[in-house]
Amino acid sequence: MVSLLSLYLGGGAELLFGSVKEHHVTLPNQSEPWDMKQLLVWIRGNMLKERPELFVQGDTVRPGILVLINDADWELMGELEYELQDKDNVVFISTLHGG
Repeated sequence: MVSLLSLYLGGGAELLFGSVKEHHVTLPNQSEPWDMKQLLVWIRGNMLKERPELFVQGDTVRPGILVLINDADWELMGELEYELQDKDNVVFISTLHGG
């Protein structure tokens, strides 16, 4: 069961979260394990301060947002289906740049 996660935002993604790069969050208890898809819904409803379309698209992150789970690309971890573990580190880095 997940109780505490560390979330890190960089590359400009932190601007959508009140310019705070590091968050330590406690997820609510639920009967089934938390997965990344549920985490993204929770982040959108509880943490995202502005312009959600720049962070999420549908039920996943927008293209151009690199996601790492415990320093590994989330594509190697099962992406949305990855079951979160207590004390996981989840990193979101925007690779999009204005020009």
